[in-house]
Amino acid sequence: QVQFVESGVGLVQPGSSLRLSCTTLGIPFGDYAMAWYRQAPRNQREFVASISPGGSTTGYADSVKGRFTISRDNAKNTVYLQMNSLRPEDTAAYYCNDRYGLLEWGQGTQVTVSS
Repeated sequence: QVQFVESGVGLVQPGSSLRLSCTTLGIPFGDYAMAWYRQAPRNQREFVASISPGGSTTGYADSVKGRFTISRDNAKNTVYLQMNSLRPEDTAAYYCNDRYGLLEWGQGTQVTVSS
């Protein structure tokens, strides 16, 4: 059974940075393309960023391109999301999953950007 353990809960001011981590258990992590998603209140869950199994290829939603960076450490079964220049509209619960969001979702981690 897959388990995602997201961390990096934060209340930060606009313009700040925050790094999220997601440790994955129960799957051969290095075989999976992974992704971060987010869901703001009253909104649908949306794609944020993805990374190939080996980490050489990444993709981003237009809203975060140039500000967020996804990376992974296959030895630690962990995917990261470095978020810079945070904006109030980045406020959401953040989740990791495989690239297509097909695995069981974890609890997510809350990021709040507010002055």
